[in-house]
Amino acid sequence: MSKRDYYEVLGVSKNASADEIKKAYRKKAIQFHPDKNPGDKEAEEKFKEAAEAYEVLSNAEKKQRYDQYGHAGMNGASGFGGQNMNMDDIFSMFGDIFGGHFGGFGGFGGGGGRSRGQRVSRGQNLRVKVKLNLQEIANGVEKKIKVNKYVACTACHGSGAKDGSYSTCSTCHGSGQVTRVSNTFLGQMQTTSVCPTCGGDGKIITNKCTVCYGEGIVKSDEVISMNIPAGVAEGMQLSMSGKGNAARRGGINGDLIVLIQEEEHPELIRDENDLIYNLFLTLPKLALGTTAEIPTVDSRVKVKIDAGTQPEKILRIRGKGLPDVNGYGKGDLLVRIHSWVPDRLTAEEKKLLEKLDQQPNFQEAPKHKDGKKDFFEKMRGMFD
Repeated sequence: MSKRDYYEVLGVSKNASADEIKKAYRKKAIQFHPDKNPGDKEAEEKFKEAAEAYEVLSNAEKKQRYDQYGHAGMNGASGFGGQNMNMDDIFSMFGDIFGGHFGGFGGFGGGGGRSRGQRVSRGQNLRVKVKLNLQEIANGVEKKIKVNKYVACTACHGSGAKDGSYSTCSTCHGSGQVTRVSNTFLGQMQTTSVCPTCGGDGKIITNKCTVCYGEGIVKSDEVISMNIPAGVAEGMQLSMSGKGNAARRGGINGDLIVLIQEEEHPELIRDENDLIYNLFLTLPKLALGTTAEIPTVDSRVKVKIDAGTQPEKILRIRGKGLPDVNGYGKGDLLVRIHSWVPDRLTAEEKKLLEKLDQQPNFQEAPKHKDGKKDFFEKMRGMFD
């Protein structure tokens, strides 16, 4: 099933401001919140769909890729965004929109059981470069790459605590934040900040894991498989949600950003979805006509060159270019004709050309109708 346009999901235009996008998402999240629609699977899917759309459109970099390439610019091997999140992920990532936790409106609970103000860490994004040849770009390809990154510690399951040994923070009493009241000339001012004792976790590890030393993450190699769609281009970025660095103590994983690089083809030149091939022919072949074998992405095709074909003429072979990354058909293969003149001649070849040059058809090339002579004659006539 194809995904809906993210702007359509949130009900905003492509020119919507960040604040308008945020308000639209808040409205949709309230409408389809699980606490408001208990047991309604359709509402739950729409809730996730809205979170997916907001995840992209609220991020300037992801929004730019989406505007340029559509859903293809977002897709990795495991998909992208809210549809693959669980509710805890969504509440943790976007809970600040509702005042620190998702249950902060209308009396809804939600929030995955997290207390108001508890900090949720997020792993850093990773960037990798993947080089593709023209055939891989034309057909799409599955790539497997080894990435050295932070992963959840298997000894403590990413918690950072040995045997789950936690205690509630005595400073913030598990809320993850502290509130201070100060007297000013305007009256009492109340400020809220992250708890300095637990760093916003709301709990203290009493016995740290001896493998990750309480961090919940360790460095390790991971082989990641990704499906790269056909038609991608140099400089395009694909995003794989959750495949970046793991977060400390059970937070949300970062994303893996895949930067596409193209290998230069020995014969074909890419021009967006079209391919260009420069065909060099001698004067006799151009004059008499011939058949030429032209390379394509996957094979070779034969093309008839009519007698009297002029240099710089372009022959179009339809459908032999690259597919559009958004599925809007395929480009063409353009064969650009060039004349090739030998730079060294034997005495016999020179005599043959001199004799040929005396023939009527080779005496003088016809003037182009828009040549300089015709142009100046027209200009002179305007002032006579």
